[in-house]
Amino acid sequence: MAKTNSFCWGSSALLFLCLVGFFSTPAKAGLKTYQFDVQVKNVSRLCHSKPIVTVNGMFPGPTVYAREGDTLLVNVTNHAKYNMSIHWHGLKQYRNGWADGPAYITQCPIKTGHSYTYNITITGQRGTLWWHAHIFWLRATVYGAIVILPKQGTGFPFLQPYQEANIVLGEWWNNDVEEVVKQGNKLGLPPNMSDAHTINGKPGPLFPCSEKHTYALEVEQGKTYLLRIINAALNDELFFAIAGHNLTVVEIDAVYTKPFISQALLIAPGQTTNVLIQANQAPGRYFMAARPFMDAPVSIDNKTATGILQYKGIPNTVQPVLPQLPALNDTAFALSFNAKLRSLNTAQFPASVPLKVDRHLFYTIGLGINQCTTCLNGTQLTASLNNITFVMPQIGLLQAHYFNTKGVFTTDFPDRPPTPFNYTGAPLNANLGTKIGTRLGKLAFNSTVELVLQDTNLLTVESHPFHLHGYNFFVVGTGVGNFDPKKDPAKYNLVDPPERNTIGVPTGGWVAIRFRADNPGVWFMHCHLELHTSWGLKTAFVVENGKDSDHSILPPPTDLPPC
Repeated sequence: MAKTNSFCWGSSALLFLCLVGFFSTPAKAGLKTYQFDVQVKNVSRLCHSKPIVTVNGMFPGPTVYAREGDTLLVNVTNHAKYNMSIHWHGLKQYRNGWADGPAYITQCPIKTGHSYTYNITITGQRGTLWWHAHIFWLRATVYGAIVILPKQGTGFPFLQPYQEANIVLGEWWNNDVEEVVKQGNKLGLPPNMSDAHTINGKPGPLFPCSEKHTYALEVEQGKTYLLRIINAALNDELFFAIAGHNLTVVEIDAVYTKPFISQALLIAPGQTTNVLIQANQAPGRYFMAARPFMDAPVSIDNKTATGILQYKGIPNTVQPVLPQLPALNDTAFALSFNAKLRSLNTAQFPASVPLKVDRHLFYTIGLGINQCTTCLNGTQLTASLNNITFVMPQIGLLQAHYFNTKGVFTTDFPDRPPTPFNYTGAPLNANLGTKIGTRLGKLAFNSTVELVLQDTNLLTVESHPFHLHGYNFFVVGTGVGNFDPKKDPAKYNLVDPPERNTIGVPTGGWVAIRFRADNPGVWFMHCHLELHTSWGLKTAFVVENGKDSDHSILPPPTDLPPC
């Protein structure tokens, strides 16, 4: 458990008391310490019991509470048989990639029986983020919320909620996930899809043996609640809605937005969305539900996870009402919802969009097929950026960069694809081989970057949620079809575009992001569909040091795990 504020992990009533304490204590940056024991625990879901990897025996894992300006010390001790690393998704880790967490990118993993302390200073961020394992597919069960409250004396830029709750969406496999992945890899094919989706680790009563495995949130008539919604699923974008209740979106990826009302929301793996709901309906029991969005010819787990919004005093015998979720392939809703997202862009919370661009990058996203001598059918499905399938190194890239170790990676990742083609035309089923390598892009310190991510019809078009470590970025433009460098930039939103750390590239479309490369280090960028990441849909940026030590990578900590 946490050594401070551990009582914050209980019921919503205790959470309310916790928040009152947070908002009323003297103003000063604090030190929050947590102990994460990575351990195996037997868990039952869907009439199946199996051992899963957890943090502190909890599924999902403990919520990390902090306040803007605090320092977090999270000591991770690995008692499981797998190597482990933890990523603090969305925390910028300024100059301190050593605490970012992706295995073999910023650190070597924590071996069984060993510990590592993540030393994190939270600067200029407040809102909902999350943490998860960043090695193999272990984040299937190793994940939890991060709640960063505003600085002391600073409220929310919207109606103060009566209470709040975390809604963490996930996936569940009846079989051991790592074994499922190994079986898929032997065939060179995707592993079996999940058996259920979950809300706070529970699939809900639409699944067998799941009446007792149902998340319930009790609300009082007339009160307003803040829901911190996180998509921790491995491979599925999800719709989320609550029967009879509108959702007012107020924050995405720990950045405040201009509020807007929606009956449902779309959230990609890696993303967070904060919404306000008003308990203003007839007292009763209402289902909250999550189900995938998929508008490409790809097989997915299309089952619906449910929880219950229950008005105080209403007995459990009352049958809940199901919400109307968008259809599985409702592209129009997906595009419309994302188009409504706008940064708050006030004096207190400005949208500092780079208007001048130093470096223009254009990366194509492709699926492919490579030869595989260890696969049963001699080939394996793969994925690439600019036709390069990323090969993971054997030591941390940040260490290799910091100590100038030769032969680990090159910095010749191309700024654009080697051969332009009709990216989103008819499906391309020939010449599907890719080049392989540990190739990174190099960015000058404090340079401004525009990156266009372009989906392609190599094998099939598909939506891809991309996450950039160490940074937020502005989503200045998006569209369906091929990006047109002459016409599309004229349509960019350079005033109040959404600011995020994870963005969905639309199926058969493109997205343009901008950011200032002011955080030196080696920063991973990858598709947050675990399947595609494991196939090589990833790369990293080497951001050079600035002119002095205050703008350079910090020295590595003494307990950094050895390789």
